[in-house]
Amino acid sequence: MIDANDIPSSQLILYADDGYNSHVVRLLLEEKKLAYYLSRLHSERPEDLTELNPYHTLPVLQQREIALYEINVIFEYLEERYHANKLLPDTPQERAQFRQLAWRIQRDWLVLGKRLLMHPDSFNKAQAASAKKQLSDSLITLSPLFAHKPYFMADEFGWCDVLLAPLLWRLDEMGIELPRAISRPLFDYQTRVFERQSFQKSVR
Repeated sequence: MIDANDIPSSQLILYADDGYNSHVVRLLLEEKKLAYYLSRLHSERPEDLTELNPYHTLPVLQQREIALYEINVIFEYLEERYHANKLLPDTPQERAQFRQLAWRIQRDWLVLGKRLLMHPDSFNKAQAASAKKQLSDSLITLSPLFAHKPYFMADEFGWCDVLLAPLLWRLDEMGIELPRAISRPLFDYQTRVFERQSFQKSVR
């Protein structure tokens, strides 16, 4: 573990693994163009992590006076504290609508994706087969939504895209192969997002 006392209090420290949630926060930090120290952790989690996160999960974002470990809380903290490169619209009504879209993405798609990305020790084949079909069918059905705007329901890259991009990046890992002909808008969206400099940095 990094000793936070050795780092200026204004700096951010991210303790992360290669999982979906950690990827979301790396992409979030890159989109906000924030400097941060990355401590990449794998199967062995240091005991000191419990002091920062009682659930002993990753990611954990730390500044000297605070440690955050839930991705929505991390997003709201960074969005409120660092006003440059905002990922929500300007008006309260639009922000509420986008927060609701983000909630729906997490409820309708990410729950299924995380079921497919479970550690083998926790993997349930029957539940995974059902999740795979539900997620595939939903992405195919809603693919036309991605044809109307450059990003998800928006002209500018935002919080919903930060949530979606790491999930779509893992479709192969989840064993999901979408029919290209009828999912063309979704494939075009993936290309736009994956080519962003922030996303390229988030997968290194």
